[in-house]
Amino acid sequence: MPLRPYDVVLIGGGILSATLATLIKHLEPSWTIAVYERLPEVGAEASAAWNNAGTGHAGLCELDYTTEKADGSIDIEPALELNEQFQLTRQLLASLVGAGILRDPATFINPVPHMTLARGRAEVDFLRRRHETMSAHHLFANMRFSDDPAVIGEWAPLLTAGRADSEPIAATRDITGSDIDFGELTGQLFHWLRWQDVEIHRNCEVRGLRRNNDGTWQLRVDWRTDNDRLTRKVDARFVFAGAGGGALKILQRAGIPEVQGYGLLPVSGRFLRCDDPDTIARHDAKVYGRSPAGAPSIAMPHLGTRIVNGERALLFGPYPGANPRFLKRGSLFDAPASMRPDNIQPLTAALKQNKELAWLLVSQVASTRKKKLAALREFVPEARAEDWTMITAGQRAQIVKPDSEQGGVLEFGTEVVAAHDGSIAAVLGATPGASTVPTVLMEVLERCFPRYSRLWEPRLRALMPTLGQSLAKDARLARQTMAGTAEALGLAGRVVG
Repeated sequence: MPLRPYDVVLIGGGILSATLATLIKHLEPSWTIAVYERLPEVGAEASAAWNNAGTGHAGLCELDYTTEKADGSIDIEPALELNEQFQLTRQLLASLVGAGILRDPATFINPVPHMTLARGRAEVDFLRRRHETMSAHHLFANMRFSDDPAVIGEWAPLLTAGRADSEPIAATRDITGSDIDFGELTGQLFHWLRWQDVEIHRNCEVRGLRRNNDGTWQLRVDWRTDNDRLTRKVDARFVFAGAGGGALKILQRAGIPEVQGYGLLPVSGRFLRCDDPDTIARHDAKVYGRSPAGAPSIAMPHLGTRIVNGERALLFGPYPGANPRFLKRGSLFDAPASMRPDNIQPLTAALKQNKELAWLLVSQVASTRKKKLAALREFVPEARAEDWTMITAGQRAQIVKPDSEQGGVLEFGTEVVAAHDGSIAAVLGATPGASTVPTVLMEVLERCFPRYSRLWEPRLRALMPTLGQSLAKDARLARQTMAGTAEALGLAGRVVG
């Protein structure tokens, strides 16, 4: 333990902390960094492979990022923004592979086409118009559309086998999609960080924070061993809570006014997983449908190919539900303990405005396996119950924030919350999550270290060459960048067997 305060303390051992520590080590190699993870291993909560869908979210297949305007045209701006953010992620991964920090890209990212499935005449019509608008833009030029069941069956046989000929269906397909094992990615980053003298402490939890007279933070950390529990105090100049849903508790313990009024709506999730080799061999895609009315983006039903530890599997879901935990291995008292006088009204108001979502979460808890299989068969008509096993996914926590007009609003994105002096920050929210971590962390660095921005800009551009430029507006740069990262990450022409 250094005699002086750590320069940086990261709370939580997931993909956010791993990426931020990696960036800081590139920007300021001499800075001292410590990571505190309460579980026995890093990357075991939301980042773990089976705790998320592994989709490299790029706006290719998620209907919630495209909406119909009053005049019937399709707004694709959110999808464009998401795609640009994911291109930064690809650039960072490519740079880290080139530097030898990350191993063979096939260990954490693989090419998997992204598809969207539409059922019924209204959805088919929307998907057709959506494709016409999106494919006209260079970022989505690879997207293909078909309402021919024979063509869709070639793309993804499970979608059409056994489906009634009378049911109108359509699909889009983009071969530039990917599957990412964020747990493996997290582990590889922390492996490199250990060799850079970053302290990584596991089985320890930050139980308290307070300001020191010099503006630094003092953290009270509980260490757990097989036979004992120890409490230590450590000081830090900058604290980042990359602890998923647990980040709210960290900010509340710190007592910063910027977090007043914020609350979280915890959402649990489950998936059906198929390990049957014959079924898996017939599907190579992540196929997304439309979310139930009022549901968050993380509830978009999808049938997705996963590649974890070199093995292929299929996931279907998620089946969202109500659960008071902020983390999968959290406490049943997480949500109640986060209640404060300042966030009760925003939480109450948000729940009143989102009754459909509340009902969806509660009803899913009581949903039978038969009903869950019925939802699966809307995607895979010939799905056999014996081929699919229910698994529990990671916890998600949606942001509730105060609003002067409505009292409180439910946000479905991610948000950086930081103290006015930039000495402590956290990321709240769940969507689109790990796919856009570099973009989120750029905001953290800009807000918390503004005096370093000019010094750091060229160093960050060395990792992400198009940082600050718009790929959506520069077609030539976009094509060059996407081709370059595809080559560096082994996505161009690679066939996953």
